[in-house]
Amino acid sequence: MNQIGTFLQQNLNITIPRIGWADVVEIAILVYLIYRIMAWIKKNRAWALLKGILILVAFYAVAYFAEMTVIQQILNTIFSAGLMAVIVIFQPELRKALEQLGRRSFSQTFGVFGQSVREERFSNQTIDALVRASMEMGKVRTGALIVIEQEQPLDEYADTGILLDSMVSRQLFLQIFEKNTPLHDGAVIVRENRVLAATCYLPLSNSMSISKDLGTRHRAGLGISEVTDSVTIIVSEETGAVSLAIGGVLTHNIDADTLRNELIVLLQKPDEQETGPFWKKLFNGSPKAKASSRKAKTEPERLPETAGKEGRS
Repeated sequence: MNQIGTFLQQNLNITIPRIGWADVVEIAILVYLIYRIMAWIKKNRAWALLKGILILVAFYAVAYFAEMTVIQQILNTIFSAGLMAVIVIFQPELRKALEQLGRRSFSQTFGVFGQSVREERFSNQTIDALVRASMEMGKVRTGALIVIEQEQPLDEYADTGILLDSMVSRQLFLQIFEKNTPLHDGAVIVRENRVLAATCYLPLSNSMSISKDLGTRHRAGLGISEVTDSVTIIVSEETGAVSLAIGGVLTHNIDADTLRNELIVLLQKPDEQETGPFWKKLFNGSPKAKASSRKAKTEPERLPETAGKEGRS
């Protein structure tokens, strides 16, 4: 190693600094912190904000090299006030992240002794219960709105309803959405193989292209798919048709086989558990499954208001 350093310094005028244990530890800490920050950003609304900031930075670089002084001054003003704006906008998320950090043990936080366990977050039984319950409710025209959480947490929407934390089953869905029962009004949120909450409020879509025959339930299901990466199953109360909303796209009137295939593609993907070492997750990543068979029915727009109890659809 010393010979390589001497050769580079004499011939290429390159000096290799000495690296001690303190430097290695410092690099490891920085890598871990950057990873945790990026993982937190990706799971929250900050991911879209980060992409917007990167676009502004690229625009600033173009303005700098092109010597556009007025644009540089405007962007400098935006960046100077941007940090305070980010703290105000994401105050709930930042507080929740700090609370979660305080609840973790050392091994959970750094993953030194944890094992990376890869497993399917949604079992075949869960998918079967979702499909059978949706189709059975459609036959008797029982309205339903089921939101399935993926990478982005839905805690802020679950907090608006009644927490259940129950195992997913066909009978449970049928009982929840039975007419004139205390929990039938609103949305159900599913996290992995459990029903997290019921009677939840969802954001409404403001799409002008959505059919006038579809009511508040469909707009709420479409709205949550616009602002999160969730998968939403909607059962119409008037027609009994089953629809699927993903990424702001509504696929209407699907059959059991289509629904099952879409859920298998979207939900049955490996997930790195939080107990695993972060360095394995950093290099291995988590595969992102995509549904290629769904057809675009609408091009929705965002609406900042929220939907309360689901109306007729």
